[in-house]
Amino acid sequence: MLKAINQWCFTADTPLEQVMAISSEAGYDAVELNLYASGGIGLTMDTTAAEAEKIGNLARSCGLQLRSLSTGLLWQHSLSSADASVRAEGRRVVTKQLELAELLGIDTVLVVPGSVNPETSYDQCYERSQQELKQLSAEAEKRQTRIGVENVWNKFLLSPLEMARYVDEIDSPFVGVYFDVGNILLYGYPEQWIRILGSRIFKIHVKDFLTGVGNGNGFVSLLAGDVNWKAVRQALQDINYTDTLTAELGIYATDPHQLVYDTSRHLDIILGGKAQ
Repeated sequence: MLKAINQWCFTADTPLEQVMAISSEAGYDAVELNLYASGGIGLTMDTTAAEAEKIGNLARSCGLQLRSLSTGLLWQHSLSSADASVRAEGRRVVTKQLELAELLGIDTVLVVPGSVNPETSYDQCYERSQQELKQLSAEAEKRQTRIGVENVWNKFLLSPLEMARYVDEIDSPFVGVYFDVGNILLYGYPEQWIRILGSRIFKIHVKDFLTGVGNGNGFVSLLAGDVNWKAVRQALQDINYTDTLTAELGIYATDPHQLVYDTSRHLDIILGGKAQ
């Protein structure tokens, strides 16, 4: 498996040149970039093909792969919204992800499918988001880039059996799961989810979580929480997963870049080795 880190592990004003240089020095194999609104650092809704090519060249010059592309824009432009114009903007975001991924040789984009809330019931979230993803699967196939549906704290897809059914009903080899190990810990066991989802899993996010805290303050550095990393590693081996383990963690209040170096060593241990 490969060690990767998300751009969100750096402060928002960190230039991409520094993101890549530090990630390379820290021993990562890949960096996961994010798609931002206009004006963000790195890939944005306005990024041209020429600009994307420069970013790809920058990563390669640092010896880093680009294997997945995330975004936070779908929280504002939800694929499960009752407003058709909001869903249309969400489709535009995912389409831009797929376009940039194709240009950069990235094989998977991360998609938050929607949210259950007072305005959107569970069944409405299921039906609307699934319908949007069925439409987007054609774009994914055209670009030969996969969509990974992530499990997040959105009160949705709360069982591995349901998540498996959800992606199976879309019925496309280009739509699967982007599984987040830490996000699941509040209501499940990641090693169980991994075995049930099996080959549907395209990519893995890693973070750790203290279940006794039970809220957003419970997310902690790798190895400091309640994830059974040995069991997770065995489950990933059992399903023959060999792709990236991408760290997505909160930034240190003091010396933020130290998080990047510490997390690299933590990933070494999770992967069965020893920190240097």
